[in-house]
Amino acid sequence: MKRERGFALVITLIVTALLVAVTTEFIRDVYVETSLSHSYADAQQAGLAAASGVDAAVNVLQLALNAQVYSSLKDPWATPQVIEDERSSVTVSITEESGKLDINSIVFPNGMINGDYYGAVRRLMVNLGLSPSLCDAAADWIDQDDSQRAGGAETGYYRTLSNPYGAKNGPFETYEELRMVAGFDEKVLRKLNPYLTVYSEVAGSPFSRVNINTAPAEVLASLDPGMSGDLAARIVAYRSKTPFRNPAEITGIAGLETVGMALQGKVTVKGTVFRIQSRAQVRDTVRIVEAVVRLDGAQPDVLYWREL
Repeated sequence: MKRERGFALVITLIVTALLVAVTTEFIRDVYVETSLSHSYADAQQAGLAAASGVDAAVNVLQLALNAQVYSSLKDPWATPQVIEDERSSVTVSITEESGKLDINSIVFPNGMINGDYYGAVRRLMVNLGLSPSLCDAAADWIDQDDSQRAGGAETGYYRTLSNPYGAKNGPFETYEELRMVAGFDEKVLRKLNPYLTVYSEVAGSPFSRVNINTAPAEVLASLDPGMSGDLAARIVAYRSKTPFRNPAEITGIAGLETVGMALQGKVTVKGTVFRIQSRAQVRDTVRIVEAVVRLDGAQPDVLYWREL
């Protein structure tokens, strides 16, 4: 009898343990399913919020550009905006691509080198401590022939790589595409990122002017052989108090009387291309949308869109 009671106790303990295990597994499955459901919903909401942030930024830019004859770093859009509630937030940052040098402008559509622009990009490379041969490599990538420049690289070179491909023989469509070009490794790309763009000021234009109200000093210093770091610093100091409303105003800065005249036609005071980054967070889920838009017409032209 005692043995039977002991056996029954063992069976009871085993059954109890199994029930606990099954219950625990059930609770875990419910928790996982609920968590996955919440995470999916949060991801959807964050994605929509990030995209809405881009739309809002475009509206802000359109209003600002319609209201004045210039765009500058003193404008409200140049300061990141944050919208928060108890469970989510959206942070929107805007930078102007028009304050950078457009690397596509170093080559005319006919494949010939655009001397002035090529010189500016080359000076930028040198001033940043990079090899000026990078300009030749970029020009070879863009032009429509397979004649290799002294410091460049054409299809013949790219075919020798472990993963061979050909030179594009066309303009860059994204900044990331520069990774395909000889010499443009990650370190170079990071260094050039604040100063170089692939987006033209006007759709179809073979030449992009640089906005002197938003261009970094490094870009300003590269615009003309007569420019220097000191003169670029004077431009930055001037615009920090009063944005330029006309490119001719640059000639009124001491030391820029002659160089300022040489820059006429190469610079502008109002940008058309902007990069927008919208970061949305819903609880622990984050979604980021990065877009580049051109605003030179009635409707915005989306040149780039990436979701993370």
